[in-house]
Amino acid sequence: MKRVSGFSLLEVMVVLVIIGIIASMIVPNIMGSQDTAKRQKAVIDIGSLESALALYRSQNYDYPTTEQGLEALVEQTTIEPIPRRFQEGGYIKRLPTDPWGNDYQLLNPGEHGKMDVFSMGPDGEAGTDDDIGNWNLAEHQQ
Repeated sequence: MKRVSGFSLLEVMVVLVIIGIIASMIVPNIMGSQDTAKRQKAVIDIGSLESALALYRSQNYDYPTTEQGLEALVEQTTIEPIPRRFQEGGYIKRLPTDPWGNDYQLLNPGEHGKMDVFSMGPDGEAGTDDDIGNWNLAEHQQ
C-alpha cells in the first residue's frame, strides 16, 4: 500500500488561523509606522527648506514673498521684489513634495512667525489640525 502524503484540511485551517492572528497584531503596527515615517519626512523637509530660506534671507535681506513662493529657492524669480544677489544654481536643486504628494507652502508674512513653511498634511487642506509647519515641528518629532 502506498501512503499519500500531504496536508489535511484541518492542518491548513490551523495554519491560516495562526497567520491571521499574527497579521492582526503586526499590520496595525506597520500602518502606524508608515504614518509616523511620513510625518517625520515632512519635519525633515521643512527643516531643510528653513535652512535654504535662511541662506536666501542672509543674501537678499528678506524671505521670498508668498507670491514668489518656495520656487524662489530654485530659480530666480521675476516677481517683485527681485532678489539682488541670487545665488548661482539656486539655494536648493529642486523642491520636494510632502509625503502626501502636495507642494510645501510658504507664507510671508506668516501667521505663526516671521514666515511659515508648512505641509497641508494628510487631508491636503491648509489651516486644519493636521498641518505640519515650522511652528509645530516639536509636536511631530517623535
